[in-house]
Amino acid sequence: MKVLDLRCDRGHGFEGWFGSEDDFASQHGRGLVECPLCGSQSVSRLPSAPRLNLSNAREPVAQQPKSGEPVAATPEAQQLQALWMQAVRHVMANTEDVGERFADEARRIHYGDAPSRGIRGQASPDQAAELVEEGIDVMPLPIPKVLKEPIQ
Repeated sequence: MKVLDLRCDRGHGFEGWFGSEDDFASQHGRGLVECPLCGSQSVSRLPSAPRLNLSNAREPVAQQPKSGEPVAATPEAQQLQALWMQAVRHVMANTEDVGERFADEARRIHYGDAPSRGIRGQASPDQAAELVEEGIDVMPLPIPKVLKEPIQ
């Protein structure tokens, strides 16, 4: 099993588990590797090296990446990504998915024609702008594909 450090073009770092280097190359070439945060399929592999624990070994000196090389995520960035995923999971667990009926259902709730509750769904940019003009608070929340499907 190969555990690879990966990063999407939006800077999200994540791990990928593959049976081999060839397995990663095959899946990546077929567009099957994507960022679990944003769904981007523009993914690159970060350089990594095994760490050997030797008694006299010195700590490795960090080297500056060359232009165009991916950069490893800082602990702060990783913490922010984890918090964002936790927030998205909370929203999904505590709202009703009304799908493409989002704009209509938001209006029904706003005008008292439906019970007040948290909802989520899809709305076009024009629909979202119309809802805001009517005084209905909406917020875009990109939900990673990995959270929309059951875990295998």
